[in-house]
Amino acid sequence: MKSRHIQFSVERARISFLAIVGLAVITGCSSGMSRVQTWEGTVENADQVAVLSTPGVINLREVNGQPMTSFLIDDLSIDYELLPGENRIVFIYKTIWSKSEAVDNDESKVHVVETPRQTVTINAEPGETYQFQIEKPDNRRQAEALVRDFSVAVVSSGGQTVATSSLWTASDSRKAVTRAPLPDARSVAAPVDASVATTLEQLKLLWGDASEEEKREFLRWAFE
Repeated sequence: MKSRHIQFSVERARISFLAIVGLAVITGCSSGMSRVQTWEGTVENADQVAVLSTPGVINLREVNGQPMTSFLIDDLSIDYELLPGENRIVFIYKTIWSKSEAVDNDESKVHVVETPRQTVTINAEPGETYQFQIEKPDNRRQAEALVRDFSVAVVSSGGQTVATSSLWTASDSRKAVTRAPLPDARSVAAPVDASVATTLEQLKLLWGDASEEEKREFLRWAFE
């Protein structure tokens, strides 16, 4: 009887926690972070920065020697603000695949396929948007083939290739130059300090990127 009471209490605590999280995300999603600033300081005009849109399989580790935050959820699609000019970016490519075979309790239920650190240098134009042009594998075997000789292009909003990645080496970090913001700085609306991103801020970002169907499924799961 006592164990059943404890189990019931834990379940009630879980429901209460999920309800608080769900409400916090709902009420805060309008102010959730939509971009991550990659430098310290402020910039005069928001339209002078460039934006690098990264899919969930690309995890940025550094920009110009500045470490990027590790988010609560690995596979988030995130927009990173870049200062105009040369930006040296360090990242990894990572995908996760479910195991079809049975696993022991202490064994991971997924296969993780990822590259060593990669680097790419983007000469960013003010107001431009860039993205990784990356092949989407259909299965783990294709993903493993992709990482064996990995290279990915970065393209502009017009579809032109502006840079191609290569394997990162220690000397690449020594080449990285800390970028300063543009002169006569004014604050960009609601910049996010990646080094102090809270769990709630990460949940807000996840909620903002979710589709309406995904939001309904989350709330259905949270309040079941």
